[in-house]
Amino acid sequence: MEQFRSADNEDKAMTTNQGLKISEDEFSLKAGERGPSLIEDFHFREKMTHFDHERIPERVVHARGFAAHGEFELYESMKPYTKAKFLQNPKVKTPVFVRFSTVVGSRGSLDTPRDARGFATKFYTEEGNYDLVANNIPVFFIQDGIKFPDVVHAIKPEPDSEMPQASAAHDTFWDWVSQNQESANMIMWLMSDRAIPRSFRMMEGFGVHTFRLVNDEGKAHFVKFHWKPILGTHSLVWDEAQKLGGKDPDFIRRDLWDAINLGNHAEYELGVQIIEEKDEFAFDFDILDATKIWPEEDVPVRIIGKMTLNRNVDNFFAETEQVAFHPGNVVPGIDFTNDPLLQARLFSYTDTQLLRLGGPNFHELPINRPVCPFYNNQRDGFHRQTINKGKVSYHNNSLANNSPHTVNEAEGGYVHYQEKVEGRKVRARSESFKDHFSHATLFWNSMSESEKQHIVDAFRFELSKVKSKDIQQNVVDMFANVDVEMATSFAKTLNATPPSSQKPTVTKSSPALSQENTPKKATTRKVAVVIADGFHGGNVKEMVEALQGAGVQVAILSDKLGPIHSSDGKEIESMHTFLTDGSVAFDAVYIAGGANADKPFKENAKMFMKEAFTHFKPIAVTNEGKQWFDEQQLSDETGIISDVGETTGFASQFVDAIASHRFWKRNIS
Repeated sequence: MEQFRSADNEDKAMTTNQGLKISEDEFSLKAGERGPSLIEDFHFREKMTHFDHERIPERVVHARGFAAHGEFELYESMKPYTKAKFLQNPKVKTPVFVRFSTVVGSRGSLDTPRDARGFATKFYTEEGNYDLVANNIPVFFIQDGIKFPDVVHAIKPEPDSEMPQASAAHDTFWDWVSQNQESANMIMWLMSDRAIPRSFRMMEGFGVHTFRLVNDEGKAHFVKFHWKPILGTHSLVWDEAQKLGGKDPDFIRRDLWDAINLGNHAEYELGVQIIEEKDEFAFDFDILDATKIWPEEDVPVRIIGKMTLNRNVDNFFAETEQVAFHPGNVVPGIDFTNDPLLQARLFSYTDTQLLRLGGPNFHELPINRPVCPFYNNQRDGFHRQTINKGKVSYHNNSLANNSPHTVNEAEGGYVHYQEKVEGRKVRARSESFKDHFSHATLFWNSMSESEKQHIVDAFRFELSKVKSKDIQQNVVDMFANVDVEMATSFAKTLNATPPSSQKPTVTKSSPALSQENTPKKATTRKVAVVIADGFHGGNVKEMVEALQGAGVQVAILSDKLGPIHSSDGKEIESMHTFLTDGSVAFDAVYIAGGANADKPFKENAKMFMKEAFTHFKPIAVTNEGKQWFDEQQLSDETGIISDVGETTGFASQFVDAIASHRFWKRNIS
């Protein structure tokens, strides 16, 4: 994209878009100082016309996005499985562009709703662009793409009131769920902590669909793609997510932007699950069903490479908003399967981009252009940038020696995998797609006790917003097929009729699905260090150095901005206050106290601690901070690191606690 990146405007003369230098940009052209404006004012017309047309239609889904540039490098050659060149040579680094997004809300919605997230990656390979258009949840609501407009219409704001925004907690969505029981597994994921990620940097990605890898010999394997975050997969708690939506609607996008600017690059490992074609029917589920996972204990994830996001965009609109992904953008060695949801996506994405980006030439926008040359007989249309020379724009031809010419498979030409297909034309679905609950139960069985409680609480919240008692009861009855005790738990909250005591027969679990088993690191976590005038400088200095040495980001917070003075003559700069930042903005808090703290400061510090405590976060306290914590008589000190004097071992204990993420066994009642 370097050739399209314009020079900085600094010290440059202002011009029109035609290059004409401008002498005045404050006043429009008038007939006299108080007279009417003149239509001949070409500068005003150009400026205002461009302004009037600055916006393009937002995406119907995935409208709120955020993106970054990076690179992908392979750990080992995948040549036995695919002829895709970017998966052949570990020495080659492939440029990538990744757009993360929420699904339901508009562009102006918040970052932290309960929602699935998009995780779309564009690989700029030497053979053309390959788009892995993924989500942070490995399954989807539906099995056949013909139902996609229905689920989106149901979950979007209700058409009579245009409410609620960015939320599934309303009648039309849960009515749709209860009438479309193939959604059960996706709903379990949506009610889980996966739907409120702590950060894009701590969010897993899944290709959802079953694809094919094809090697040089034409042999194919079924494959699913995974992005595994190096920092592990971590989430917010629901109360925290709601408060963050008010305090900082941009919390998650700001997290990625700031991390990259600080050099804390977002890293993900690419994993693949591979099944031989001969084993297509060897499982108790259909591997082409997008509402099912391939349990990692049955089909291990093989880690084959790493992606690093290391550069923020220069212009949000030109890059993040105009990028166009398409699951049909593939390279030789990657092909499709008969997953009916995937087949529908292969049609709809092009249609969407034609509307959003104003015509068929969206591939020529800098963010969408492949890094390899491209030649064909496509011409003209809105926003054409290529100036094609010559009189020939058709195939076959003799005037240009039949150029551009096709390329055979041996020379890199794309050839579709020759799957044998036969059957009658029917509107039907395979019998193997009719199990809607076993994988939802598998997910439930795989959760820790705290994760199960969060799922139940999510059902309680969502369904309490539903006004129809019939819909509430239908959902209770539906999810009794997943787990009777779970359905009974939220039925009581709704005053609905509990289900019968019959138990689902699925007892299998998949430990890989629980976030309790994810990597846990303190690196790049954010800690608020709360101090008042008269704080113990030696304690704070040692703690700050230990945290920074562990890669933790430290934010000094007080009741005012500027220098805060210690009892031993030192000072430290406060960049945050109780007014600008709550504990929800941080992963942990260290209350160091201050001998000169007044009553309002103490009350704010106590409130800060109490909120962090109820969100199960690690808390460190020293000196006056320890006294303020004790005064609250909190009933459980799990995850509380306290010290009243020297900090020997204290800081390292706090770093370990930060890495633990949450202390779910804490008694917050």
